[in-house]
Amino acid sequence: MAAMTPTAPRADSAEAATGAAPARARRPRPRVWRGAVLALAGAYFLLPLAASFVFTVHVPGQGLTFEAYTELLGAEGFTRSLFLSLGLAAATIALSLLLAVPALVAVRIGSPRLRPVVEVMCMLPLVVPPIALVTGITTVLRWGPEYLSRTPLYQTFLAVQNPDFPVVLVLAYTVLALPFVYRSLDAGLRAVDVPTLVEAARSCGASWPHVVLRVLLPNLRASLAGAAFLTLALVLGEFTIASLLGFQPFAVWIVSISGAQARMSVAVSILSLLITWLLLLVLSRAGTNPTTVSAEPATSRKES
Repeated sequence: MAAMTPTAPRADSAEAATGAAPARARRPRPRVWRGAVLALAGAYFLLPLAASFVFTVHVPGQGLTFEAYTELLGAEGFTRSLFLSLGLAAATIALSLLLAVPALVAVRIGSPRLRPVVEVMCMLPLVVPPIALVTGITTVLRWGPEYLSRTPLYQTFLAVQNPDFPVVLVLAYTVLALPFVYRSLDAGLRAVDVPTLVEAARSCGASWPHVVLRVLLPNLRASLAGAAFLTLALVLGEFTIASLLGFQPFAVWIVSISGAQARMSVAVSILSLLITWLLLLVLSRAGTNPTTVSAEPATSRKES
């Protein structure tokens, strides 16, 4: 008799017996379309900037020159208009957040049924054109010399139109920024269990200012940064309202020099984009801080 030696079962026979298909290594799907989309998007954004930069540094017959950039700091009105726009942006961010954060938190906690009403009110600036808004502001400002010249409110009308820091622009920009601030904060509040956080903090004896400043705001850091950046970009690029009201922030100053000094105006535009991107990096860095407060530690302390 021939020696019978045990042999291992063949893998294909086992797969045939069980009816399973033979395992094959999955090939990665081609990602060429992703690279193509990114390349087209990069070309769409970078080619105009590159062409603008070449226009500012290349002078026919002279070659490369950086006079458009070296003369910026000495240009009349450059520093003043830039710092004016940054100051207006800071004041607008502070005022819009001061109005939106308490209102949205109160609606989220106490009156969820009022959320559609608040949303409609915050979205109205998207419906009203800026030219209509500035017409209404101009009409209100005329009430000062016409009806209030002999009252203490007349000095208030003059103060809000101070060219050094026009508060009326801050009020107008706050109205324009409300839709963007609302959307950013509403998305952040939807991602956080606000009632649980508030109940846990209040049960531990925290006051309402402590709940808002130490519990809710750290969890809304990314939303606050997004709202601040959108407001900053809006203020730095707004032209219609400031121009019609007779003020000269950064955007109006760029247009005012575009006729006589075209290369300098394009150089200032490129510089404004770089400043906006730099501030975006700063705000995104502030919004990605991992230190947040969750409801789990508070509830565990409550149970202990």
